[in-house]
Amino acid sequence: MLGTKIAGIGYYVPEKVVTNHDLAKVMDTTDEWVQERTGIVERRYGKKHEETTTSMAARAAEVAIERAGINKEDIDFIIFATLSPDYYFPGCGVLLQRELGITNQEAGALDIRNQCSGFLYGLSVADQFIRTGMYKNILLVGSEMHSMGLDFSTRGRNVTVIFGDGAGAVVLQPTEEKGKGILATSLHSDGNYAEKLAFVNPGAHGGYHAKYMEEDPDFGYSDAEFGEMFINEHMLETGQIFPHMEGQFVFKMAVQKFPEVILETLAKAGLKKEDIDMLIPHQANLRISQFVQRRMGLRDDQVWNNIQKFGNTTAASVPIALCEAVEAGAVKDGDIVCLAAFGSGFTWGGAVIRW
Repeated sequence: MLGTKIAGIGYYVPEKVVTNHDLAKVMDTTDEWVQERTGIVERRYGKKHEETTTSMAARAAEVAIERAGINKEDIDFIIFATLSPDYYFPGCGVLLQRELGITNQEAGALDIRNQCSGFLYGLSVADQFIRTGMYKNILLVGSEMHSMGLDFSTRGRNVTVIFGDGAGAVVLQPTEEKGKGILATSLHSDGNYAEKLAFVNPGAHGGYHAKYMEEDPDFGYSDAEFGEMFINEHMLETGQIFPHMEGQFVFKMAVQKFPEVILETLAKAGLKKEDIDMLIPHQANLRISQFVQRRMGLRDDQVWNNIQKFGNTTAASVPIALCEAVEAGAVKDGDIVCLAAFGSGFTWGGAVIRW
């Protein structure tokens, strides 16, 4: 039975550093306020009109491909996870193929829109493809250009201060080495709370989901007003063209689901929490990571956090953090590495890897 290994890994973050002090110049916030609630000190923003979700993914992918010791034409499938695509359609998978100059038309491209858990979903999908022998060199990327769609005003501060830009990529290959590579994955979803963390407009819903928001004070409209709301200037006034997040609700769900999916995935692999050498959570909020760390009984050196300097890069956060940990020597051959993510949808997932 074939297994799946990470043969190469890379990441890219833009050069521009944006501190909490920089954001305080355009909205009513402070460095102390942001750090206390999120742990974030700074984040990176891409160059407008020069960098995109796809171009950043290409930079990360080039590193991963080189480290895997293959040629770009050896890539036979691309999986691209993002919530901030260059275009509404086509997806970023084919754009990445073009950006990398891959001429192999036998290669397929799949786009995953699972936000923060997108990379974990992509990892599980790729694992199945590899194990069945369908593909031999899968390029999986998570990339986000959040800065192009945030509300840089006091109204949007609770969301805007959290997010940053960046990309991470891995090349996945089959392995016959028993007990190595991806040992188990777990994927979950619950659509009941979709509007608690959502980007409602633009969209193609035409007000269909309005019934789920009519009792929400953050939206505050009667049923009769919804059809009108989506086609008039009111959606701009209310910030509906920017991401919406009910932070406290999301936090409570995250600290519940993170430990659950970690323990579930470990059990699938026949392991316990004591077997974890490194936990790499999606970088949602440092306070969430710290809560999960305490709940799992892990030491500081067993959890990798980089949200302090990169912010939340959603689909890119797990591969960026994993790559950093590997480059720093914090993840070594034979280590049990646990990945976990929770986000919009809600969707969440976990993976256990023996490095």
